[in-house]
Formats: sequence, C-alpha cells, structure tokens
Amino acid sequence: MESKPKFRPDSNLRLMDQVKQVLRYYHYAYRTEQTYCDWILRYVKFHGGKTHPKGMGKKEVEGFLSHLASNGKVSASTQRQALNAIVFLYRHVLDQPIQGEIAPVRAKRHPRVPVVMTQGEVQRVFGEMSGTHLLMAKLLYGGGLRLMECVRLRVQDLDFEKSLLYVRAAKGGKDRATLFPKAIHGELKQHLEKVRRLHEQDLGEGRGEVYLPEGLARKYKGAAKEFRWQYVFPSKSLSTDPRTGKLRRHHVLESGLQKAVKVAVERAGITKRVSCHTFRHCFATHLLENGVNIRVVQELMGHADVKTTEIYTHVMEKDVSAVVSPLDHLVRNGQLGTGKSDD
Repeated sequence: MESKPKFRPDSNLRLMDQVKQVLRYYHYAYRTEQTYCDWILRYVKFHGGKTHPKGMGKKEVEGFLSHLASNGKVSASTQRQALNAIVFLYRHVLDQPIQGEIAPVRAKRHPRVPVVMTQGEVQRVFGEMSGTHLLMAKLLYGGGLRLMECVRLRVQDLDFEKSLLYVRAAKGGKDRATLFPKAIHGELKQHLEKVRRLHEQDLGEGRGEVYLPEGLARKYKGAAKEFRWQYVFPSKSLSTDPRTGKLRRHHVLESGLQKAVKVAVERAGITKRVSCHTFRHCFATHLLENGVNIRVVQELMGHADVKTTEIYTHVMEKDVSAVVSPLDHLVRNGQLGTGKSDD
C-alpha cells in the first residue's frame, strides 16, 4: 500500500464515505472495509458522536482503546484491530497522523498452542469430504492458506509450471507465494474447465464481469471479463455487489467449507477442536517435522516475524516423541523402586 501515490478523498463526501473511498483505492477487502468502518463509528460514538475525529487525537484514541480492554474485555488481537482502523483513519483519510506512541491499557494476551492434527488424522478428515470442498481443504493444507485466501483465489494465481500459489493482498496487505501441491494439479485442471464453461455461459448472457479493485478496473479495461481474473471457486448463483450495485458472480461463501470441515471432523471421530484454520497449522508443523528450514516456512506462511512461526515448534510430533520422561529414565536405569507398601 505504501508504494502507491498518496490518495486524497473527496472532501465533499461524508466521513464514512471518504473512509470507504480510500480503502477501495488501496484495494482493501470488503470485509476489512466493513470492519474498519465499524471500529471508526464506535470510536466516534464512544466520544459522544458529535465531535469530528479531526478535533480529537492521541488522548481520545487511548481512552477508547483502554475502554475496550478494561470494560469491553476484548482480546489483544481485537484491540489491535481497532487501533489499526483508527490509525488508518488519521493517517490516510484525514491526513493527520497521530503524533507519539499510542499507549492505552493493553488487553491481556492469552497465548495458545495451535491445534494440530497428525497426518493420519488429516487423511481421515479428507476421507469424509468430497467435491469442491475437498479440493479447497487440500489447498488449505497443501499450501498453508487461510480460509479467505483460498476462497478469493483467482485463476491466474495458480502457477502449474512452478507449482506455486500466489496469494494477493493477504494479511497485512502483503503478497506471497506458497506451495501448490502437484498431487492436486489434475483435479484443479478439471475443476477449472467447469469454471471456464460457467464463465462462458455468463458471457453469453451478457454478464461474466467479476469484481476487481477500483484501481485495477481502471488500469486494465475489460479485464473483469477475462477468464484469468475469475475466481477459482465461483458461487453457483449471481449476487449484487454491495460496493457497485452490479449483478455479478462472486466467490463461494466461506461458511460452506466451514460446515463441511466440521461435519467431516465429527464423522472421522476426531475430538480435537479442528477448524479450517487448523489445516494451516498442520501445514507449518508438518513441514518443520520433515526438516524444512524455519525461515522457509516463515516465508511460505507469510509471517512478518519468525517468532510467530516458532510457535509451531512447540507442537512438533518428532520433537515431543524424541523426549524421554525423567520417570522413564529412572525405570530404564533400574533406579526406581516399588515404594513402600501401604500395609
């Protein structure tokens, strides 16, 4: 985002419309747009709803964020999300960056070891899935994708020659390349033929235009109707784009895959708390178990800090299985007696 020229929103628009205008210029996802707008509105309402953010600053921001932590009992990640939205407002919409470090009462962090399935458990879950949902689950696991990264894949993001998946505007607005398992190349080619036929049908009916971020749509005239820009997993039905009002074929809803995974996990008899995101945890953990350098895993996962990747070393099966309990050491060395009798 920082490499793009500075954008000035239309000052005649209402504040929230200015926020949307800037977010769309920088290609933020629609869900992020909704989230940022919600936090900005909550920030304004917290301070009475009558004072324009231009008339507020560091003190008011800290007050709002501290309230979220102390009274709202929000998580650290939720508080950080609110902070990001407000910083965006001041820096990119109002062109009034907040001076100095923002130091609110911090929400408490509760570090959790990620849930990871064994490779056998992954196979069992896959065995209870079929069709497009199985293909998507294989991409989550085989490429370490987040749920929405998978759902938003475009045809041109699949590189069959290099066996790479290109993830655009991922978390933090960064692009990255990750693994595209050769084991599913054939399945995906067959799937893309179905997608092509659906797209040609849409074109024949005078439609076939997919959503593109505003800047890309202006730069690449007609690109929205090209096959390479279409979603890999398009919806079965057309829907109205809330940003433009146009009737388009969007990508599938993520809830469908979430439900399919939940059902498959239950049928596989797995009692761990498994979600779509668990496949991403498995991807990182199993790579590390197989001896892949942690820096390589960091790049594939798109982690800004290797410390984030290091958490997966805590659940590596090989590391744990190689460790011998001190009690077992005593037994092996014949140093553990039977103890005193209770009689």
